Parts: sequence; C-alpha cells; structure tokens
Amino acid sequence: MLSQVLFGEHFKVLEQRKDWSKVRLFSDGYEGFIDNKQYVEITEELYTKLTSETPCVTGELIDFICGENNQLITIPIGSQLPLFDGSHCYIQSDAYSYDGLSYNSPLPKDELIQKSFQFLNSPYLWGGKTPFGMDCSGFTQLVYKLCGYNLLREAKQQATQGEVLSFIEESEPGDLAFFDNQEGVITHVGIIMKDNYIIHAYGKVRIDRLDHSGIYNADIKRHTHKLRVIKKII
Repeated sequence: MLSQVLFGEHFKVLEQRKDWSKVRLFSDGYEGFIDNKQYVEITEELYTKLTSETPCVTGELIDFICGENNQLITIPIGSQLPLFDGSHCYIQSDAYSYDGLSYNSPLPKDELIQKSFQFLNSPYLWGGKTPFGMDCSGFTQLVYKLCGYNLLREAKQQATQGEVLSFIEESEPGDLAFFDNQEGVITHVGIIMKDNYIIHAYGKVRIDRLDHSGIYNADIKRHTHKLRVIKKII
C-alpha cells in the first residue's frame, strides 16, 4: 500500500484495467492503483468544480454520513465533503447528510499541535493516513489538512515545501523537522512542539525529544533519527 484515498477525495483515472485503475489524486498528485469497486466516476464538470472549491473536511475521529435509504457509511477524520452546504454533500446525483464537525477554512498555526494530539498512540501503518494506522508523512499531511493547508504525500516531497530554518531555536510549534538515512535520503518527518519536543509517527504516534542531532527516544535511551532540515510551511 502506497497511500489511502479517503471518502470524498477526487482523482483522475490514468489507466483502467479489469479490476484495478491507476489514479492520480488531485490533492497531492500521488499516483497508485485503486480497486474499481471502491470509486464512482463523476463528470468532468463536477471534477472541475471540486478542483476550484476550498475542500471541506470532517473533524471527528470516526463518524458516519447517511446516504439513500438511511444507509450509514463510516468515514474517518480528514474525509472530504464535496459541495457541502452545511448539512449535505453531493456526489453526482447522490446526496449524503452529515452533522458532525467539519473545517473549510485555514486555522491558526497553533491549532496544528492541538490537532496532532488527538492522534497520539495511533499505530504506525506504511501508506496509512487515518487514526487506525498512519505513516510519518501521512500523519503530518493529515494534521495540516485539518488546519486547511496542503502538504505533499511523502516526507522527501514535503521537504521541498516551505522556508528553510537554520536552527531549532528559530522554529515555532507546528513547523516540520525532516530526517535522513545513511544515504542522505529524507525518510522521516515530524511536527515540532515547544520546549524541544517533537510529535511524529514511529511505531505509533508519539512525543520525543528533539535536539541538533535529531530525535532522542527516552524509552530506548538513544537517538532514532538524524536531523536534516527544518522547514516553516506557514
């Protein structure tokens, strides 16, 4: 699994096969294969309309939308509500009611840390971006998405965004710290907190110490990641 497509996210079909289609997500440009049973085709007109609107995303860790005949569909936090009017979202001719928490405008930067806390102890899952399992960049992408900001999918891609900071002391809570491997490839990312702490997905979403060398894990009493660069995204 490379990534996940949550309810309401739209994408272009690049190649269609009998059971699988290769798609490119609009939100981050990420490409992969999706089961043909798990998506519905929309018109080009609707795709263009969704592309131009500010996404409205769900804010409950887990919730339901109600479709035809009062059928409930489970959706995780960060799902999108296409053409949401405050009570219903629409996909083609189908309407789905939703009365939970949602966001559709940028939130203050200090909300990034508050949003990240709700994912503490979520298990690590390669390619995941929900509370039931997420990788390091899926975690940062989801937190930023909830606050109204768009990040790319992988850590090395996210590292191309924003403004470089020279020292940890220049950073603010909500900035991103990136870490590389022995080959110099950026493979990890976390969200900087105050007082030299960092929240990141490593085995689970956890809080560790951050210093000029990297991430220090107090449980195993050693550094687990080597600091490469700090970026201010907003």
